[in-house]
Amino acid sequence: MSNKRLVADVGGTNSRIGIYDADSDTFSAISSYSNRDFTSFEDIVERWLSDLEEERPSQACIAAAAPPTEDRINMINIGWDFSCRDLADRFLFTQCGWLNDFQANSHALPYLASHDLEQIQAGDIQRERLPLAVVGPGTGLGGGSLLWSGDKPVASNAEPGHAGLSPATELELEIFSLLLPRHGNIYTELFVCGAGLARLYGAIAEINGHTPETLSPADISGRALDGSDPLCVTALKTFCAMLGSTCGDFVLSNGAYGGLFIAGGIIPRMIPFLRQSSFLDRFSAKGAMGEYLARVPVQVITTDHPGLIGAAHAPLE
Repeated sequence: MSNKRLVADVGGTNSRIGIYDADSDTFSAISSYSNRDFTSFEDIVERWLSDLEEERPSQACIAAAAPPTEDRINMINIGWDFSCRDLADRFLFTQCGWLNDFQANSHALPYLASHDLEQIQAGDIQRERLPLAVVGPGTGLGGGSLLWSGDKPVASNAEPGHAGLSPATELELEIFSLLLPRHGNIYTELFVCGAGLARLYGAIAEINGHTPETLSPADISGRALDGSDPLCVTALKTFCAMLGSTCGDFVLSNGAYGGLFIAGGIIPRMIPFLRQSSFLDRFSAKGAMGEYLARVPVQVITTDHPGLIGAAHAPLE
């Protein structure tokens, strides 16, 4: 019997599909698709299978940016709704399962190689069987954790983006004071995500008596990285500091002392800037637990497909 599995990572913009062969521990036939070119995920699978030049996989596991449910996957942002049972019936999979994208990222963590990661803090805690955490700023701010029940990995997704956030500097206090009346609540994702970076830039410009330009998050990070705009530099520094506070809280809340992994599309493009920022200071600025957090390994995930790796290794039940 074939031990090959279709693995898919379905995001709000793009979908990636490939084959994972558990016998050889290898991936093949990986293809990426723009979701806007298709009316459904089933159509993407149909296209991928029609182009496949090797044995069809007998199983399927899908990582999707959707709230965890049982059989049905409801991707609210793009209006897609599909069922694993229906996929199995249509494409003759003996097993078909799915998991949330950050559950998939969590399942990937033990299988990431050194070339899939960039070290931010070496740490000195041996992570064998200790819980692991992953946080990922991108369109929003997601998170997940991985722990073990005996030999079985158990992955959970979380919503750190909707947790509270406290100011830690005079500038942050000014930002909070400016934006609290406008938003009614200060939560982490208000600042620690792509749109949050733009919000930080706008607030910092106002505080300094400037009219903010209409800049995308990519524009702001680009200007910050090349040092051409002091307001953008301050915004990105503040973003990194708040991310550090958020990550420290997330590790403590999950007891994830085996290691923190940073995912998402933003941080891999700015690792030198992150290293020079106050990220690590804020990560460990947690009172009596600060010395312990300074020992937790911190790494950035740089591989393009952690979701596929997680979907490859997640148990199908």
